Amino acid sequence: MKKQCYFNQHNIKHIDYKDTEVLKKFINPHGRMIARKRTGISATYQRQLAGAIKRARFLGLLPYVAN
Repeated sequence: MKKQCYFNQHNIKHIDYKDTEVLKKFINPHGRMIARKRTGISATYQRQLAGAIKRARFLGLLPYVAN
């Protein structure tokens, strides 16, 4: 059974880098991004998500690596 895209379900059109609670759902305990195959996110949102996570890391909102 195919997973549903989280962002399509919640009617989110743009992924905001400041919304760290949503971004943390797509990062594993080591601080790495979870693959699209596991999360079920569409390709468009996966690209937006990757950009938002990278931007949040650069600004110090998210860690690059977990302790």
